[in-house]
Amino acid sequence: MSINSSIFKAYDIRGIYPKDLNEEVAYLVGRAVVVLTGAKTVVVGYDARFSSDSLVSAVMKGVTEQGANAVNIGLATTPMLNFAVAEYREHEAGIMVTASHNPKEYNGLKLCYENALPIGENTGMADLKKLVMEGKFSSAPAGKIIKKEILDAYVKKVLSLVDLEKIKPLKIVVDTGNAVGAIPLPEIFKKLPCKFIPLYFELDGNFPNHEANPLKEETLVDLKKKVLEEGADLGVAIDGDADRIGFVDEKGETVRADLILTLIAKKLLEEKPGELILYDVRSSRVVREEVESAGGRAEMCRVGHALIKKQMLDNGALLGGEFSSHFYYRDFYKVESGDLTMLKLLEIISQSEKSFSEIVAPLLRYYHSGEINFEVSDKAGKMKELEDKYADGAKEISHLDGIRLDFTDWWFNVRPSNTEPLLRLNLEAKTKELMEQKKKELTEIISK
Repeated sequence: MSINSSIFKAYDIRGIYPKDLNEEVAYLVGRAVVVLTGAKTVVVGYDARFSSDSLVSAVMKGVTEQGANAVNIGLATTPMLNFAVAEYREHEAGIMVTASHNPKEYNGLKLCYENALPIGENTGMADLKKLVMEGKFSSAPAGKIIKKEILDAYVKKVLSLVDLEKIKPLKIVVDTGNAVGAIPLPEIFKKLPCKFIPLYFELDGNFPNHEANPLKEETLVDLKKKVLEEGADLGVAIDGDADRIGFVDEKGETVRADLILTLIAKKLLEEKPGELILYDVRSSRVVREEVESAGGRAEMCRVGHALIKKQMLDNGALLGGEFSSHFYYRDFYKVESGDLTMLKLLEIISQSEKSFSEIVAPLLRYYHSGEINFEVSDKAGKMKELEDKYADGAKEISHLDGIRLDFTDWWFNVRPSNTEPLLRLNLEAKTKELMEQKKKELTEIISK
């Protein structure tokens, strides 16, 4: 069988079904995970895509034929799978069948060790890829498939990490985009005093209303409209496997993820001063400024869940966040939980005498471009060209992830995509005029 090697990414395995990722590949990955991790028991979950049922069956066949037991937790979110792996000592690895926020024609596999650390770049993906591509596995006595319900235990864990008595009866619109985020949220809201208004909670792998991707403004249109119609305090958008979460305020305006990270960091630092907060290279300067003013330590990190989770583990960070709406918690196995992020934000809004937009307003002291993508054939060459042009005036130059150059009143980061032939540009400035000027300037250079 010919396997498209490009499906092995820095963070996961992902491709179009069945052209790139099919049952044969899923079967081999199941076997390879057992060999790589040495696991005797592997947790397996899957999202609501139409191809997920047959792919998860193939994964479990591979796991059991390699001699391990497969614990089938059924339809689940990625945070639910991570919980099932990390919470129970007998579970030694995990495989989540999902393509996250990708369109319906895609599917994928997210893999992790017993502590929920992803199998990714620098943590075993190259070895796993080699095992799959070679396809040579020794025989072993077959394992068993065991069904396990973990929803109630997951909900209990998430709720245990917030002070429910501090949450007021807020009105919240939640859009899960017909994806598996709809599984835990009704159970969570049963324990809250809030008025919960669900939007697109029917599971449908066609994603008939919009992609389950809160990073795209066009996917937030219905949520924003509903927030305004209902006079809600906030709106919440969940991605295809519920590891990303987006927010809109009571005015129907999108609130960037780096600002959400800042609010939650300040909240957690009240309880645990001096702790380390991680933020990715695309994030606003406001994150570092607010973390340090709250008595914390701020450290920049690379983009990508497999990379930041490793840094969380290595450095003992209290909290980490990405511009792409992933939020990671030391108290939640050093992995992400959109549900926990929502609950933390409800605590923050409840304890304030201000609206969501009023809480965010003091953080809007810089002007951010958002992420802009460019198709570039020679990504390394273009980054060198930019560094050569701007290095002389920079106060700080970082090669942590692509290049980031910081100046007195602005900065920019250009980094190569790990999944596409793209360069991604983010920049920020003290004034809107300077931001627009530098955005135009950099766009012209990158586009040449």
